Amino acid sequence: MPGRKVKEFLDAAGVKYVTVTHSEAFTAQEIAATSHISGSEIAKTVMVAIDGVMSMAVMTAPSEIDFHLLKKALGANRVELMDEDAFISRFPDCDTGAMPPFGNLYDMPVYVDSQLAADDEIAFNAGSHTELIRMAYADYERLVRPTVLMFACAI
Repeated sequence: MPGRKVKEFLDAAGVKYVTVTHSEAFTAQEIAATSHISGSEIAKTVMVAIDGVMSMAVMTAPSEIDFHLLKKALGANRVELMDEDAFISRFPDCDTGAMPPFGNLYDMPVYVDSQLAADDEIAFNAGSHTELIRMAYADYERLVRPTVLMFACAI
C-alpha cells in the first residue's frame, strides 16, 4: 500500500499531518490544481545523481532544478537527472514517480530548495498518484534533516 512507510514513520514520531485524496495526477502542477493547494506548497521530488550518489532534490511544484546552481552549491563535479529505470527499484512501496521526499527512509541524501524551506507547510506525494500528505515544514525538516540550498528556478 503506497504511503504506508511514510505514515508509519510520521505516526511513530508523533507528527500531525493530513492526508489529501485527489483525482489521479502525475505532475506536481496537476497535483496542485486537483488538490486545491498552492503550487508553492507542493514539494516535487526529483531524483539526481550527485557525483554518482543517488539523491533527492526537492523543490516547489512551479520550479525546476538549475543544475549549475546545485553543482556549485554542493561543490560537486557532476550533477545529473536520473532515469526512472535507475532508481525505481529503491521505491518498491511507491508508484513510479510518486516518491515522498523522505530520503532518510530510502537511505539517500535530500536537498531542499530554500524557497520550499521558507513555507510553513509542505505537501507531497504519499507514494501514489492519488494521495498527498500535508504537514508543517518544521516537522519535515526536523525528521528528514535535509540540506537546504538555493538551486531551483521558476519554470
